[in-house]
Amino acid sequence: MTNHSQQADGKRRRWWPFHRRAARQQTQPPADADADAGAGATGQGGGRGVRILLGFASAVVAAFGMHAIGSILAPALLALVLTICAQPVRVWLTRHGTPAGIATGAVALTTFALLAAFAGLLIFAMADFVGMLPQYQAELQAFGAQVGAWLNSIGIGSEDVKAITGGFDPSKFLNFFTSLLGGAFGLLSFGVIVLTMLILMPADAAYTPTLLRQLKPTKPNLVYAISAFATNVRRYMVVTTGLGIVQGVINGLALWLLGVPAALLWAILAFLCSFIPNVGYFIAIVPPLVFGYLTGGWETVIAIIVIYGLINAVVQSVVQPKVVGNAVALSQTLTFFSVLFWALVLGAIGAILAVPLTLLVRAVLVDADPRARVWRAAIGDLSETRAIMRAEAKDRKDAKRAGGVPDAEEPPA
Repeated sequence: MTNHSQQADGKRRRWWPFHRRAARQQTQPPADADADAGAGATGQGGGRGVRILLGFASAVVAAFGMHAIGSILAPALLALVLTICAQPVRVWLTRHGTPAGIATGAVALTTFALLAAFAGLLIFAMADFVGMLPQYQAELQAFGAQVGAWLNSIGIGSEDVKAITGGFDPSKFLNFFTSLLGGAFGLLSFGVIVLTMLILMPADAAYTPTLLRQLKPTKPNLVYAISAFATNVRRYMVVTTGLGIVQGVINGLALWLLGVPAALLWAILAFLCSFIPNVGYFIAIVPPLVFGYLTGGWETVIAIIVIYGLINAVVQSVVQPKVVGNAVALSQTLTFFSVLFWALVLGAIGAILAVPLTLLVRAVLVDADPRARVWRAAIGDLSETRAIMRAEAKDRKDAKRAGGVPDAEEPPA
């Protein structure tokens, strides 16, 4: 009788998904020390906790320092990323008989010409937007009043509502874009720094392969980290640029067909925001939604949301991960935080270069140190972790087919 009831219970457990599992025992800390714990773990610097606090303090000081020199650091880092992306072209020209100086100058000038053309297109689009903005003054004010009434209806305070609806004042739009267009000295100094760096960095990069071979016998981990960083950044930036152009063109054409004003400017904004993970989509879609509502009502708003959502989902969720692969092995949480951090430190350029700059920090602090490389999985390199999870899932399925439902081992919270 007992055997029969056990068999019945086993059958019920196989098909009933909500059976009660046995209570887990509380995980106990291991008695042995970590494998990487040596003499340096204790007795030097006061232990691991003190070293972690000192590391955080150093990071805060470094962040404030970078923010203080952001006006020259941001264009220098942009030039570094562009040099990394253009390095294969310079190498190809040199390999096919072009003198090294001419190849370096040609790549530098071509890169700067593309940047200048993009800046000119952006200025033209913003000037056109500033010129047509007064036509929508009444509509913007009415839309701001509607938003304010809705916010009041859900309990938002009047002061907060006033601060939010104040952003729909056309004069503030005009002041914002006029200040951007009028900052000629800032744009000129930014361009001079980028041009100078694009001339000097490729010239210095000609020695990079020899320097890496020279360092490899004594610093193999550093050479590995630098080489992997350059390869990963190049793949990420080239793929993101290509996909960003596709996104911008499709979005711009869709907005133009829907009759949304300043479609060229919003297309450029979509291209730039494609470099900003997680939050770039929301930044790029807000202005088209506002002016789409003013020109076409809720039908246009819904159409814009559908078009932007489909393009963003296909590009960033399907195409980009398959093409980039494991080049950007960063967790979603770390990627989002990196956008906030670098935007705070370096402004808009920091947000656009958030992923390459985070990869640079990882290369210096993690990839270059064999002892710290074990943390790659914790910050997003989940290739080995996924393989383990697939193997465990297969074992659970096999055990379930055999008649048992073992509990999966889970790490403590």
